[in-house]
Parts: sequence; structure tokens; C-alpha cells
Amino acid sequence: MEALLELERVQRVLSLMSSLGLCDAGSGGGGAAADRFLAQFLLFMVRFPVQPFDSLSMEKKFLLVSELLGKATPDTLEEVRHLSRLEADQDISSGALLQPNKKFKMQDDKSTIQAAPMCRSYFMFHGLDVNNPQFVFKYLPILSFTESYIYQLDASNEDSLDLVSDDSSSSKALERKKEAFDETSLSQMIEPLNGLFRSQGLMTDRLRTELESGIQYWSLERKLCQALSRNEKISIDDVMKAIHLKSFDYRVLNLLMYQLTGQQVNELHMDFLSISEFLVEISDDLYDYEDDVMNNTFNILRMYAAIYGPSEAPNMLAKCIGEAEEKYESFSKKLDPSLSGSYWRRCEEATKEGGKISGHAYGTWNIRPVISDEESFRRERSSKHDASVAII
Repeated sequence: MEALLELERVQRVLSLMSSLGLCDAGSGGGGAAADRFLAQFLLFMVRFPVQPFDSLSMEKKFLLVSELLGKATPDTLEEVRHLSRLEADQDISSGALLQPNKKFKMQDDKSTIQAAPMCRSYFMFHGLDVNNPQFVFKYLPILSFTESYIYQLDASNEDSLDLVSDDSSSSKALERKKEAFDETSLSQMIEPLNGLFRSQGLMTDRLRTELESGIQYWSLERKLCQALSRNEKISIDDVMKAIHLKSFDYRVLNLLMYQLTGQQVNELHMDFLSISEFLVEISDDLYDYEDDVMNNTFNILRMYAAIYGPSEAPNMLAKCIGEAEEKYESFSKKLDPSLSGSYWRRCEEATKEGGKISGHAYGTWNIRPVISDEESFRRERSSKHDASVAII
């Protein structure tokens, strides 16, 4: 939860910077990344009461830094980095030194990547030009913060799905982690995000419903994946409900955009994007299939294999994809032709950027060979990984 609190602190500082006109506006650009660095630097400045510097006042710290930056150059930073033997991913210019820890940095980067394509794909449905920096930097902070917060909760939920190893100490640690996660309900964990939306005047009944959909998805993911790890039966109703709920974060971001731009929700657009999101989730699951097996996380192919068996699962999933594609085509024809064309081109770009070969109409569906014995697959893959590490 500390990572979530850190995101909230940074967002508050970003809002303060915006109100004071302190956001990056230099010729060098940098946009949201530059603003994030400046916000973290300000937090770093006020978080330094430790010995032997606790005798320095804020005024003294400010003067010292001002004098230093007036004399230092980018070359100075490069020399300091060299002397400190910092690794590439700990570059001063990236702000990595101001991150609370490496794990948080990786998670936050991923969530920011998730929010950025959302802008590129969804801005057009709000009449906004994604190539206009004014629009991107105006809305990206709240969108990135929201997606980051949701991603942290999603990662915490997936941590609770880890398979217990044979090692007794690891097993006990995992059980403690599960117990700690269970003590705080999912509703309580998402409440700070609800509070932020309320304080910003962004909350609506529909937005609240989508956030509750996220809680339902995480609960279903735990139920289904834990059942699979115990070789228990699961229902197709639960699986289909979960895959539809899984993309709730995109709907949350989209509904936020309607609030931020002061527009009424366009139901046709929401229906069209809902089908598109469903197909994207399946495409992602096919791409991540083996990793999801290893991590015991939700994956529609895993679920279909458990319900229909290894031989029939691909056929049943192909049928499901075909039905969804028909709905996609139907809704696509109802859109404005220029909007439909723009979205199609964006999907093609996203497919190339992601390096995927599966995806509706912008790639070829590739249903991976089903892993009939997940436990054996995990052991074999873990052994190969251990062997490669030993060689290195």
C-alpha cells in the first residue's frame, strides 16, 4: 500500500505545481515525464530531515540547491553518475533515484504505458487530437494516476494467487501475505480512489459501478485461479463474467474523460469499445498464456482448458472469438465512417507496437497449444530457468 500512497502524494504535488504555474514549459519539452521528475524532486527536498542534515532549514536547502544548479551542468551529472557507478536503469535524468523502490518504478512505468495507449485509442471518441500536447498533458496526469493505482491493486491481488512451493519457509511467507491481503477488503483498498474522484467532482454513479466491477473481477480471479490450483471445477458463467469485467479500468478511464471534458456519455461508443476491449483481453491472454500459467493468474485459455478439456478448448474459444467479431463488425458499421477508420488504423498501429500476431482484424488469431499438465509445465520451465541462471 505504500506504493499507492506514494502515487497519491506525487499526484497532489503535481496538482499544486499546476496551480502555481510550476509545470515544465521549457523549450526542451519533457511534458508529463518532466513534471513527474520535478514533483518527485520537491518531495525529495522536504523529506530530508535525517542526520546530519536535520539542522538545515527549508530556506537554507533552497539556497544551497539554487546555488549548486547555477554552477552545475549536465556534464556534472554524468560525472557523478560515473563516479557512483550507477546502472543504466538508475539514471539520474530519469528520476529513478527519487523512486521509493525499484519494484514500484517498474509497476508505475507499466501502468503509465497502459494509460498512454488509452489516450491514443480513446481520445478520438471525445473529439480530441492525441497529437496535440495541450490535450495530452491536460488529462494524462489524472489518467496515469488512476491506472497506476488500479494496477497496484491488480498486482497485489495477483500476488495472493502465487502457488505454494514445497519450501516450508516460502509457504509460510505466502500464507502470511494472503492473510495480510485478506484483512483489508478490496472495497477498502479502492476507497482512496473513490475519495479522489469525489474531491475532484468527477464521481458519477456509473463510474462508481465500474470501480465495483473491478472488485468483482479481482474476487472472481481469486476464486477461479485458486480453484484451478486445487483441480476443482469452475463454471463458464464465472469465466465469461470475469473476462468482461477484466477491462473495467479502460471503462473507468473513458468515463473519466467524459467527466473531464464535460460531455454526455455516448452509449454507442461505449458499446463498441466494450466489444473491442473484450477482443483485446482475449488477444492479451493468448499472448501471455504461458506466463499466466506460470503465475497462476486469470487467462481465458486456461479457463477454457479446465472446462472443456485440452482438445476442445481451442475450438470453443475460436467460436467465442467469432461471435465477438460479428458484434464488433455490427457496432463498427454504426459508427461515423471517419471515426471507425481512425480507430481501425490505431488498432493496426497498436498491434505492430506490441509485436503480437493475435488480435481481431489487425492481426492473425493464434491460439497457443494448450498446456494439459500445468504443474509439470511449471516444474520444467522453472528447471530451465534455474539451469540458465547457474550457467550465467
